[in-house]
Amino acid sequence: AEAFGAFVNEQSAAFASGEQPPYPLIAPQGGKEALQAEFAEFTMGSDHQVYTDSSFGIPAIYLNDWPDRYIHTNFDSPANIDPTKLKRAAFIGAASGYFLATVSEQDAPALWSLLKAQALRRTARMLQRRAELPREEADNVTRFHLWYERAVFHSLSRFFVLPASLSREAEAFFAALEALVGPVAPAPPPVGQGRLIYRRSSAVKGPLSVFGYDYFVDHYGAERAGKIRLLRFRGERASGGAYAYEVLNLVDGRRTVQEIRDAVSAIYGPIPLDLVIEYLQALASIGVVEAVP
Repeated sequence: AEAFGAFVNEQSAAFASGEQPPYPLIAPQGGKEALQAEFAEFTMGSDHQVYTDSSFGIPAIYLNDWPDRYIHTNFDSPANIDPTKLKRAAFIGAASGYFLATVSEQDAPALWSLLKAQALRRTARMLQRRAELPREEADNVTRFHLWYERAVFHSLSRFFVLPASLSREAEAFFAALEALVGPVAPAPPPVGQGRLIYRRSSAVKGPLSVFGYDYFVDHYGAERAGKIRLLRFRGERASGGAYAYEVLNLVDGRRTVQEIRDAVSAIYGPIPLDLVIEYLQALASIGVVEAVP
């Protein structure tokens, strides 16, 4: 989706500049300005958060137009929707879906070139963020980043068998990436309640808070829910609702509570372990998760 968005940016900018690109993607009655699509990190607030909840685990692309002065007002009507924006959004979504449906081993070299460029951009962002963190949290962010980049590459194996030559090239790239970011201390072993492992209950599907209804508040009680510190926590890049969503997503029957804390801290910013423990205990008390013996 990021690559297709960049393609539409390029084509529409050329058209807006007076050129004649092959794919300006404009509607007759719509705007003619250039698209300025940006690939953003995960944010909540729309249907995609239902699909990407770990109980369903359906990958999703969230296309939104922001800021929008009319959204969720009485002026949120077809008259205030730009058909050119709809056309471009439809193209990005459809092209992404078609590519995933037809991708094969022949596309591996081009995909790997794209992934390398994206990995380096994400690495630059990670280095900038970790520079502002204490050493322990900086190491945690780095470990998570290196794991994530490898996981992105290996996710290609869900679509085709990875060529051995490509796997060797990728391993060399990741070794160089590890050298680039510098030495990192291994994760300390979890202790105390940080060693606990939870799994999700199959009886409760989807995110707990959606569109005016909160399953957690409904079953745990509003007064008690108001005392859960994680829900009131504000981190570097997210607030309590996002932390709660991701903590539950990370419960998989294998990760320890400490590993969940470390992962969500790398994603949104450091959060104390005891807040994660308290929230998971509350979820267990209403049957959303259960401890693994």
